[in-house]
Amino acid sequence: MTASDQPQTIVDAAPLTGLQTLVSYTAWPGLMIACVSLTALGMAYDQPILGFNGAYVLLGITLLLLERWMTHERTWLASDGQTFANIAHTLLNKGMVQAAAAVTTLIVVVEAVDPQPGMLWPTEWPQWAQIILGLFIAEFGFYWAHRLGHEVSWLWPFHAVHHSVTRLWVINTGRFHFVDTALSVALSQPLLYLAGAPVEVFMWVGGITAFSGLLTHTNADLKTGWLNYIFNTPQLHRWHHSKVVAEGNSNYGEVLMAYDLLFGTWLLPNRRPPADIGIREEMPAGFGAQLAYPFRTLRTMRKARAAAVLPGE
Repeated sequence: MTASDQPQTIVDAAPLTGLQTLVSYTAWPGLMIACVSLTALGMAYDQPILGFNGAYVLLGITLLLLERWMTHERTWLASDGQTFANIAHTLLNKGMVQAAAAVTTLIVVVEAVDPQPGMLWPTEWPQWAQIILGLFIAEFGFYWAHRLGHEVSWLWPFHAVHHSVTRLWVINTGRFHFVDTALSVALSQPLLYLAGAPVEVFMWVGGITAFSGLLTHTNADLKTGWLNYIFNTPQLHRWHHSKVVAEGNSNYGEVLMAYDLLFGTWLLPNRRPPADIGIREEMPAGFGAQLAYPFRTLRTMRKARAAAVLPGE
């Protein structure tokens, strides 16, 4: 991650009322449980897509309302002119591109390895235990895809599209370059397949990951306490968007924080996170230009390396 190493300006939050305080401590677990319950209801009636989509839309609407009622950072309420680009990125990489990447990856794995589904998977476990196992397995791939996006110079321009936001709110949850998303899919989904995970586990991992993403990016003032040691939360993810390299290169987990704790990248300072977020590089404002940005950046990097090599060396 390329950014300033200097701490950013800290802006105090407005105090919460008694009711807002109660909601702030209960909203994250309550909303996640509600979404999981609605999804389970849809699966019980053989309507998993309807159940998930209904829960996802309701969660998004609820968080948008909470962002106005109990705002974490008031400066993030102002428009940044990126709503269209945010939605376009979301529709692109969460739809056609992510599906294509997943299918392509799995076909390659099947042809190369030809595992026997179910042989390694503990099918006798209760479904909730299988879902937790699935999350831990997929999270390993999510973690390293995310971390590599920060630490590998030629991957950073793709991930920078997401980090170029200057405010966090529900609408820019899915603002990822499709190459960045494809890498995340390629390093996580095959792990589940090789472990022999059933289709239901794939669906649950995808659903919970989507719910977590909305909750993580919300500008609502949610307090998560000890849950910060288990799940990725908005309190953790705001530090991940810091311009300070030592702060931004942390909290890589998609849903769980197990690998951040294991590999020493978990971070939650005892102070308010910065309001001034983003990247030092200049990101184009338009959706199409943002799609082209990483490729143009890589071309510039190659030219710079070539120019640095003297003739005859």
